[in-house]
Amino acid sequence: MNNIFKKFDDFLIELINIRMSHRYLDALMYRATNLGGALFSTVLVIFLILIGSTNTKLMGIESLVALCISQTIVHSLKLILSRERPYKIFEHLNTFGINMKDYSFPSGHTAASFSIATTIALNIPRLTIIVFTVAIIVGISRIYLAVHFPTDVAAGIILGTIPALIVHYQLIGLIYRLGKIIGIDFLG
Repeated sequence: MNNIFKKFDDFLIELINIRMSHRYLDALMYRATNLGGALFSTVLVIFLILIGSTNTKLMGIESLVALCISQTIVHSLKLILSRERPYKIFEHLNTFGINMKDYSFPSGHTAASFSIATTIALNIPRLTIIVFTVAIIVGISRIYLAVHFPTDVAAGIILGTIPALIVHYQLIGLIYRLGKIIGIDFLG
């Protein structure tokens, strides 16, 4: 089984990081990856909570709770599993000068982008294709930049999606209580 995952990782990292390499993709992926970063994710969720309509504010709280759950799991697994990043293992990869101090498995950027994308898709179905396309690009960018293996990204997809589904379908009462605490008027 371990050999199957290794072949999967080796094949896709070779395809995405080396064979797909192009100067336009270099610029796109370097910027797109930030859409899953802590700064963008936090600002987006806070923006939804502070600026949006009542439903948007509740979606922002839902996103925040799902994001907190997914990132807690992600960072716990990083510490427990301590998997080195691809660019630290393979010398032949395009690295883009990125030097990260934490571990590779699972991808936090991918988990964050899928957590938010899933929440938005569940609340505003007409945006599903757009938000998941962005989330997929974030995941691919992590492989393209050689900071994650494809299995890290696959785990990030799961760890972003499942908490968002649980929050939306099982913890919605908590979301409404949190909304009331911060003063969201459900009648407006």
